[in-house]
Amino acid sequence: MLASIPAEYVAPFERAWRHRELIRAVVRREFISRFRGSLLGPAWAVLSPLIMLLTYTTLFSITVPQLSAGMSITDYASGIFIGLIVFNLFSELAYRAPVLLHEHVNFVKRSIFPSETIAWTATIRAFTYAGVAFGVYIAFRLLTAGSVPLTIVLTPLLVIPFFLFILGVVWFLMALGAFTRDVAHIMASIVPVLMFATPIFYRVDQIAQMAPSAAVWLRLNVVGDYIEMLRAVALDGEIPNVVGYLALVAVSYAAFLGGYRFFMRYKAVIVDVI
Repeated sequence: MLASIPAEYVAPFERAWRHRELIRAVVRREFISRFRGSLLGPAWAVLSPLIMLLTYTTLFSITVPQLSAGMSITDYASGIFIGLIVFNLFSELAYRAPVLLHEHVNFVKRSIFPSETIAWTATIRAFTYAGVAFGVYIAFRLLTAGSVPLTIVLTPLLVIPFFLFILGVVWFLMALGAFTRDVAHIMASIVPVLMFATPIFYRVDQIAQMAPSAAVWLRLNVVGDYIEMLRAVALDGEIPNVVGYLALVAVSYAAFLGGYRFFMRYKAVIVDVI
């Protein structure tokens, strides 16, 4: 069966598997260096999202006494927290991707170094910290509600295609950022605006009731779609629309392959321009 799959569709995975030891070593080094010199070390990976979640819960309990659809304060804060986990993951890599090759220029200049693996290490690193934050949400949910929805077991079905989507975006921005540093400034301008066009502090269904035409455009936001589906399985106990999910997977895989092909097409030129 695997033999019948075109080589171009599996090439990114084959190269990643071939360089898996390198990817593992770089990811481990980045984990160690991130908290080097801090007293609490890796504990900050848990404390930072925990402080954020507790802050939202306390703030909304004071400022939002009445919530729509009978939603509790903890559910309201949890919904925003889930949205921020996903969006912060995207924004971190959108900001960093254009300068990744410049950060690793000493490695990239070596002809034998597989520069495409830099995207893997950066994405794995970001997803690991997002996973810790999601673990904080689960613990918070267990403490406040006593249980989590059974549909939360479907979370990996969202994480895997989202990982591929983000990886494709990182490859694309890495290649563009090698040619001009303006890409980093463009991302710094676009991402904050995109935050308000992403259903973090609201839900698309709420916008659909007030402005149906605006909701149509919001549904074209891939990051927002993943936020909505993650809320559904991890907070609301609902199964996302199957057709919508399959369409999202297809878009994510297309972005993954497109980003990889774009990077590999200009890989040889990148070495000379950075």
